[in-house]
Amino acid sequence: MSRPTDDIGTRSDTSRAVAFSDAVFAIIITLLVLDLRMPDVPPGRLLSGLLEQWPGYVAYLASYTYVAIVWLNHKGAFNRVKESDRGLHWVNLFVLFTTALLPFPTAVVSRALQEHDQQDQRVAVAFYALIGALLCASWLAFFHYLARREDLLEEEVSERHFPAERVRALVGVILYAAAGLIGYLVAPLAGLVIFVVLPVFYAVTSAGLYQLPLSRRIAHRPPASGR
Repeated sequence: MSRPTDDIGTRSDTSRAVAFSDAVFAIIITLLVLDLRMPDVPPGRLLSGLLEQWPGYVAYLASYTYVAIVWLNHKGAFNRVKESDRGLHWVNLFVLFTTALLPFPTAVVSRALQEHDQQDQRVAVAFYALIGALLCASWLAFFHYLARREDLLEEEVSERHFPAERVRALVGVILYAAAGLIGYLVAPLAGLVIFVVLPVFYAVTSAGLYQLPLSRRIAHRPPASGR
């Protein structure tokens, strides 16, 4: 693939982008816990009050796991990138922007499920699904950009890697949209179950979780045979 001539002066290594992104992810994952509060109950009712907040725990678990998988995927992606340019910075910021939204729908779902209003629960689950689909769409843009910019990648990266990652992101958009429809039209709890399962899908299929970073793979590569 030809090297664009208008961005050569804007290129840099990926260390600053990765460090900035890691800081953002750390803040996001910390904010998630702020919606878990001490129950306002009379003396002797603490246990029941804690148990009644179970929807908040489930929402927290789903979002925490999701952000953790996003971070690991992000790390895996940048292990395959040798330098950044302006376009990559913009799509990376899009990923961070959509990830930073997650604490809000998490709080909305938690509150709606605890207040037992069926219509509010349907809206809350659909809203969470919308943000989840938007996050997957940001990854779709991120992977699409890298799939078209092989000049930014490490030489050892397969030309099929980021197109395959792009498919994973598209599947996520579809599954979150389906979860939102199921949660709104059928049962909010069914949508919530899908939200918990989806991060597992990304964990199982994530190259960032089960493949060594490129530098380590190269270091452990066996010497070429003399034959």
